[in-house]
Amino acid sequence: MNQPESPRKASAFMKALKPSPQLAAVIGPDPVPRTEVTKRLWDYIKQHKLQNPANKRNILCDDKLKAVMGKDEVTMFEMTGLVGKHLNAT
Repeated sequence: MNQPESPRKASAFMKALKPSPQLAAVIGPDPVPRTEVTKRLWDYIKQHKLQNPANKRNILCDDKLKAVMGKDEVTMFEMTGLVGKHLNAT
């Protein structure tokens, strides 16, 4: 017996999340999936040359990023955890 195919649930990564005002100042105010948040953050970091030249895995925070990250410098691994606090379900 074949079971009817249930509609596939979108993965948690693809769910659109609303950025906090601090994060919206960097990536824009529209709800976007986590994957897009990360992409936009990296676009911002590269556009403003915020990677530490001595260690490219570290991000030097300008005022906008510091409002999100809470410190002057973060690793790219810390970044995703810190950004998660600035995303809310729509």
